[in-house]
Amino acid sequence: QERLVESGGGLVQPGGSLRLSCVASGFIFSLHTMSWYRQAPGKEREWVAGIINLGDSADYEDSVKGRFTISRDNAKNTVYLQMNSLKPEDTAVYYCNRGYRTPTLDVWGQGTQVIVSS
Repeated sequence: QERLVESGGGLVQPGGSLRLSCVASGFIFSLHTMSWYRQAPGKEREWVAGIINLGDSADYEDSVKGRFTISRDNAKNTVYLQMNSLKPEDTAVYYCNRGYRTPTLDVWGQGTQVIVSS
């Protein structure tokens, strides 16, 4: 059974940094593209970044390019999101899922809350 567990969120001041982690289980992690998504209050969930199975290619939503870096460790079944130069508009619950842009798992983790505020 597939499972996703996100962690690493918190309260940070504008300009600060956070590193999110997502541990996946129940499928062969190393075979799949993984993505991060976020859902801000009152908004639809949106795709943020994706990384292919071997980790040598990634793509980002325009508003986070140059500030966020997605990476993965296939030995640990974990995908990361390093977030730098955070802005208040980055405030959201962050989730990971399998796939690129369109999630391919019906299950979602609990997410991890990121609040960017002074």
